[in-house]
Amino acid sequence: MCAVSGFGKASTTRRCRRPATTSVHVVEESRGLVLVVEDEPAIADLERRYLTHEGFGVHVESDGDAALDAVRRLRPAAVILDVGLPGRDGISVCRALREGGDWVPVLFVTARDDEVDRVLGLELGADDYLTKPFSPRELVARVKAILRRSEGRPTARPLRIGPVTLDPTSRRVTRHDAEVALTVTEFNLLLALARARGRVVDRAELLASAWGQADYAGSRTVDVHVAQLRAKLGDDCPIETVRGVGYRVRS
Repeated sequence: MCAVSGFGKASTTRRCRRPATTSVHVVEESRGLVLVVEDEPAIADLERRYLTHEGFGVHVESDGDAALDAVRRLRPAAVILDVGLPGRDGISVCRALREGGDWVPVLFVTARDDEVDRVLGLELGADDYLTKPFSPRELVARVKAILRRSEGRPTARPLRIGPVTLDPTSRRVTRHDAEVALTVTEFNLLLALARARGRVVDRAELLASAWGQADYAGSRTVDVHVAQLRAKLGDDCPIETVRGVGYRVRS
C-alpha cells in the first residue's frame, strides 16, 4: 500500500509495501468506467482508489498510445488524462481523439500551471483542467461534474436559434440540419446562453451554469470556449459579446 502526499510529481512521496498496479477495477452498480492515464504508479493508484470508493469502474493506462487504444475498446464515460506522459503526451492524445470524432469527456491533469498550456488544452477540446498538486476529492468532484453536465434532460424541448438547433435530450447541435460536434462543456455553455436568450449573462453565471462552479477557472475559460463555439458555428453562431459584462444569444 502506498501513501501519497499531493498529486504533483515534485511533491509526491511514497511509502510503498508493494508496487502499484495498473488494471481494470469495476464495481457493482458502477457510475460508469473512468479511464485514468497516468505514468506515476502511486498517483494512478490513489486516483483509482478514490474513484472506486465513489462507485466508478476504473481502467488505468500509463502511456498515450495505450490510452487511445483503451478509449476505442472500452468506451469510457470519462478520461482523466495526464499531460506529461512519456512518448505521446496528453495533448497529442486529446488531439487524436477529437480529430477522430471522439468527444468523450476529458479532464486534463498536469504539473504545469501556465495559462498558455491551459488554454491550449481547452482549445483542443478538453472539458476541464486540474493542476497538480490537487486533492483527490477535488478530482472525483470534477469527474462527477463533467458527467452531470453530459446528461441530457428527458423532457427538454429542442431550442432553435436561426439555423442552429440544440436538442438537450440527445445533446446534439445542428446547423442547417448538419450536426456540429461539440464537447460536453461547449454544449452546456451554448445551452445556458440559449436558455437565457436575449439576456446578457456574465461570466460568473456561465461558469456556474456550464461548469457547475463559479470560481475555479476564471473568465478566460469562458472566453476560450466561446471562441471555440464561434469557430465551429461560423457566421451562424448566435453568441454576441457585451463588453465588460459577458455574453448573450441574440433574440
